Amino acid sequence: MTLDALRLEVAEISEQNADSLTDLSLQLAQAREMPIESALSRITRLLHRHNRSPMTLLERQRALQSFSDAFHHYSSQNSSQIRLGQAFIQLCEELATGFKRLLLQILQSKHPSRPHLAWCLYMTLQFLAQKMLRNHQLYQEPHPNLWRDSHIIYWLGEHQQCLDDPIAAAFVPTPADTLRGLYQQMLLAALSNPFHLAENQCLELFSALAPLAQHAALLPWEREDEPSGPTIDLTESQPYLTLTQTPEGSVEYLRRFELGALLIALQEPSPLQSSKEHALLQEVQQHWLGRQQRRHQRLEHEQSCHLVAGLQAIHAQLLEQRPMKIPGLIQDASPGGARLLCSAEQKTKISVGQLVILLTDSVIPTLALVRWRHINAEGMHFGLRYLKGLPKPIWLRRTPSAQTHPGILQSTPAQDSAWHHGLWLPTGQFVEGENVWLQMNNMHHQKILPLPTANLETVCVTRYPVVL
Repeated sequence: MTLDALRLEVAEISEQNADSLTDLSLQLAQAREMPIESALSRITRLLHRHNRSPMTLLERQRALQSFSDAFHHYSSQNSSQIRLGQAFIQLCEELATGFKRLLLQILQSKHPSRPHLAWCLYMTLQFLAQKMLRNHQLYQEPHPNLWRDSHIIYWLGEHQQCLDDPIAAAFVPTPADTLRGLYQQMLLAALSNPFHLAENQCLELFSALAPLAQHAALLPWEREDEPSGPTIDLTESQPYLTLTQTPEGSVEYLRRFELGALLIALQEPSPLQSSKEHALLQEVQQHWLGRQQRRHQRLEHEQSCHLVAGLQAIHAQLLEQRPMKIPGLIQDASPGGARLLCSAEQKTKISVGQLVILLTDSVIPTLALVRWRHINAEGMHFGLRYLKGLPKPIWLRRTPSAQTHPGILQSTPAQDSAWHHGLWLPTGQFVEGENVWLQMNNMHHQKILPLPTANLETVCVTRYPVVL
């Protein structure tokens, strides 16, 4: 056995930390009286000491259960999960480390109980999954050791024959209830191109995958087999091999991720699945089969630029009111879009689904949508989808004398001197069929217009096709 639990990274035991074992319940109770940021920091430091303290199997299990309850308490609060993302990542890291240490103690015991082992493997993988999701929330790539440990946990469950033991665990977002299901749920989330999702959609997707993940299957890999799904190498520190990677590891540790049954299950009625979850699953399944999103070949192209983000700021820019501009660098471009880099501090302004204007040396500003983003040490990388047409500022009212609402009119020339128009408004501000009064810039008269069905919608903005 070369791929075994001894390859799991666990904290070194230090006798100096033994005094940290006293009054755990009291210290966790005191933390609940603190602001959530301070509380998360305190219990993470406390757990860090516990993970490096000598403890019996039962002591460690009880302590970890208390810390798991604390995690559930804080993660279920109505606080900004984005703002607290890094704090939750650190806490998930320490919880996974603690359960890995407990797992080694169970495996080294004389008569390990299979239900006990299945529960410990599941809890270890659960906090690795939570860490992955918190990274995706922040549009960060998880550290490679997350996938190395996840593969080992799956492999151990496979060899201990406890992949399908049901486990009851109240976590948010909802996990699958077996080790096999949870592992496949993580793989599907990673395959779904999470950096193209809007904020918090990764959590919604993970919950939507919970009842479906069991329909996928990890099968033995054969070199002559025609690949119909991704290849998983359990010795690699990545979720799956990319299309350009050739499997080089031992066949013993290679798996083929068969998605055929899952794709059929997606089309079947699911009474407990919301329309929002259904739409999200339909959107991401193209990525499971390795389909590429780019329609145009992009070329390396470095150029300084500025962006104006958000419908109101774009409205002000088109009226030459000089709103705040975000400096950026175009890194590659094509007729259909571009990849840019800017400071990670701009992550609150440039979110997935946001409408932006790209300002370069060109006289005409380029209207675009943010399709994805990814944050690393260089800053925030993000992709733009260009929207053809000339943007113009307009105002809307619900009655001729009511409060004005800014909008953007996207106008594209058509045949016979006609124009196609798209009206961009904040998502949720108006509804289909509602009558609005529209006023163009430098024009005094208003036109009444019933809003048609939207033809493009994001979490930030919605476009309605209109005839003027």
